[in-house]
Amino acid sequence: MDGNQGPDVVPADAAPAVAVTVTDVAALLAGLPAPGSAAALIDQLRDLEDLKSAIAARQARLAVAFDLSQRRDQARAGMPAEKLGAGVGAQIALARRESPAKGGRLLGLAKALVTEMPHTLAALETGILNEWRATLLARETACLTAADRAAVDEELAPDAGTFAGAGDRAIVAAARAAAYRLDPRSVTDRAAHAATDRHVSLRPAPDTMCHLTALLPVAQGVAVHTALTRHADTLRTAGDPRTRGQAMADTLVERTTGTPGGITGIEIQLILTDRTLLQADAEPAVLPGYGIVPAEWARRILLPDENPALNTWLRRLYTQPGTGDLIAMDSRARIFPAGLRRLIHARDHTCRTPYCDAPIRHLDHIVPHHAGGQTTSTNGAGLCEACNHTKETPGWKTTPRPTIALTTPTGHTYHSTAPPLPGTALPGTVLAGAPLRPTATGQSGLRQRCQLRQRAKALKTRKRAAMAGV
Repeated sequence: MDGNQGPDVVPADAAPAVAVTVTDVAALLAGLPAPGSAAALIDQLRDLEDLKSAIAARQARLAVAFDLSQRRDQARAGMPAEKLGAGVGAQIALARRESPAKGGRLLGLAKALVTEMPHTLAALETGILNEWRATLLARETACLTAADRAAVDEELAPDAGTFAGAGDRAIVAAARAAAYRLDPRSVTDRAAHAATDRHVSLRPAPDTMCHLTALLPVAQGVAVHTALTRHADTLRTAGDPRTRGQAMADTLVERTTGTPGGITGIEIQLILTDRTLLQADAEPAVLPGYGIVPAEWARRILLPDENPALNTWLRRLYTQPGTGDLIAMDSRARIFPAGLRRLIHARDHTCRTPYCDAPIRHLDHIVPHHAGGQTTSTNGAGLCEACNHTKETPGWKTTPRPTIALTTPTGHTYHSTAPPLPGTALPGTVLAGAPLRPTATGQSGLRQRCQLRQRAKALKTRKRAAMAGV
């Protein structure tokens, strides 16, 4: 369901096209009478859920029609056949306020439903299935040929009430069983190929925590989990006060990094204001790759008594008063130099395409270098690999303004603004000034500020000594 291939003809719509605006729907919903009983409240909730499913089915039909239209336009413009459809998923993502990766999956789902799974599409249109459960059916039959997928769709016939009352697992199991009966070789090959998709990912979690996730073949995954469990049980038997989950997590960190606390030679580039560092200000800090972290947590991680193994270096960043923009670092080089790369990474955090928060993989010239674009901070943007390739597709245009303006081949323009750095006020908000804020800890807050100042002085001394070769 990646949306790379498209149909030559869009199947006939289930109903004639009617121009309906968001304003019309909002007015219709606002005009609905207020339910007068608990039963009526539930009835209306169910009706609205059915409406959401019907809208999702309509979006699928429109996505397929748009894909076909764009492919025809690209073919007339002379684009090679193997590149037809480039950028379509990204445009759908922008329209639906989703990431480009999600846009590609939505386009792939739409093609599967409209061209190969009419019963599933009918169930979605009538509210028997929601968009997620239709996605499950399409996902579990993705390895089949179009004919076999249509056969599974007809066998399960969700529009006939096959899945009434069924949960996600039941739907997945039924689809897998039907797919295996029709084409066991393809399902087996898919399972063998799945091992090539193994990877490790990191996602933010609340309260300065994160989800470290590994997608592994089942044998290796079970082996890792069993080893961690056994070691945790051994520790607890020996009197370790930690819970099993805590011991497993700590063991994973120690065995991966080689140190109990996980401190390695990796640079994390914590970004915070001088007031947060030296004056116990409450302005949050930014940890690239994670996001916003509390000021107290940022200060604590820098204290030598908290993290004696941490080697901390201070790098000063200067922002423009009022706007908070990082001061530009011009260069005539074709490739962004190291200092400018660090500045753009610190400014953008993640991919600058609207709704995309993928990690930065490419530093891009907003105005291309071959078109006279300079290698400067104002003409540079951090992009993920997919968005950088999409930007180069014919019909796309980016313009450096106070916010980056991204224009798609259909003429729609979307704006991207870099996230505010610590110490920069958002519109309608007021930041605390330089004066110190009272702290709940009283003398402990003063003592902490003294420690932080001493720490900063020591870091400056160490840096000067290193530069002097001492």
